[in-house]
Order: sequence, then C-alpha cells, then structure tokens
Amino acid sequence: MALIQWNAALSVNIAEIDAQHQRLVAMINELNDAMVQGRGKDVIGKIISGLATYTATHFATEERHLDRHGYPDSAAHKQEHRIFTTKVGEFKQGFDEGRLGLSVSVMNFLGDWLRSHIKGSDMNYSPFLNNKGLK
Repeated sequence: MALIQWNAALSVNIAEIDAQHQRLVAMINELNDAMVQGRGKDVIGKIISGLATYTATHFATEERHLDRHGYPDSAAHKQEHRIFTTKVGEFKQGFDEGRLGLSVSVMNFLGDWLRSHIKGSDMNYSPFLNNKGLK
C-alpha cells in the first residue's frame, strides 16, 4: 500500500518539477514497501542511497530555477532543503552503521515532510515561476 498518493493537489504546474516530485513519491513508497515486506538491509540501503541522491538532484533543479528567476524567498526555501538533506544524511549514516533501523516513524517523517514541503513552500513558488513562463 502506498504511503503517499500522487494527485493534482501536489502539482506545482511545472512539468519538470512535478515529474521529479512523482519520482520522489515513488521512491518513498518503494522504501515503505521494502520496510513492510521485511526486505534485507542491502535492498533497503540501496533504496535509501538512491533516495538521498535523487533528493539532492531534485533540490538542485528547484534551486536553479529559483535563482535564475530571482525568487524572493529563495534563501528560506534553500534552508528547508538543507535541513531535510541533513536529516536524511544522518538517517542514512545511522542506517549504514547499524545504529538506526527503518521504522514507521521514519517513513511517516519522510512522507509528511515531502507532502508538507510541496503543499507549502513549493506551492508558494509555483505562481511566481509560472508567471516567469516556467510550466
């Protein structure tokens, strides 16, 4: 069962970013499925590594657009990205070192953060970038 369902309420009306958000949703759902199915540490570790890498790629895409178009709240948006990246990095390191396991609370954090970030901060830049011609 999917932890997050993609729907129109998550769309920022920018095709490239929506596609990346859909991929992040799919990766979080894949990680949740692996946890629920009790898959091995190696499988889960690869999914976590892929999620961390893809998140960095996605954030770089967003930040490039924000900078290129002079988004006024760019610094605050980037700070949210840094905080999340740090938390995911700490989680990944703890998992890799065997100090931290994948749990429902970790999955809820990932899902809740992505949903709230898209529906909050990302929706704030959507009209601004749409008005700059980004669709």
